[in-house]
Amino acid sequence: MHKISDLQKNKAWDAGWREDPVEGPVKPLSREQAATFRQRHPVLSPWKVLAGQLAAGVVISLAAWLLTGKPNIAWSVLYGVLAVVIPGALFARGLMSRVSNINPAAAVAGFFVWEMVKVGLTVAMLFAAPRVVMNLSWPAMLMGLVVTMKVVWVVIFFTSRSKKLSVDQ
Repeated sequence: MHKISDLQKNKAWDAGWREDPVEGPVKPLSREQAATFRQRHPVLSPWKVLAGQLAAGVVISLAAWLLTGKPNIAWSVLYGVLAVVIPGALFARGLMSRVSNINPAAAVAGFFVWEMVKVGLTVAMLFAAPRVVMNLSWPAMLMGLVVTMKVVWVVIFFTSRSKKLSVDQ
């Protein structure tokens, strides 16, 4: 039986690992190419995402009211929506401040600080929910919370699709 030494295994593995799939140096984009790229891939505003979340939240809150006929269910759903949208708006506002744009280290630190503020405010709103919403329905509130968090992908899909259609025309 033929036995491969550890040294041969390491050399074979190193040789395979060192193969670089990128051929040649990376070429920077020209001014025109960069402009075309920016036009095809515009930056999505966090305010549009938050507006989409709020709109979807209002729709599911109204749907909950129509389906159950109970206003406390609708208020519970809406409170769950607001427990996502209000901290998200504060987070977006904090990240877009001038302090966050000073340098990369400030931007990273700002991200973590504002993320902690967002999570803290969300938790505080959840603890306050029974005092704020009369006859709170926890399942309805959690439904509003989860749907609002997940609708982000739908908003991104439709926003990117509409921008792509307008660029192609």
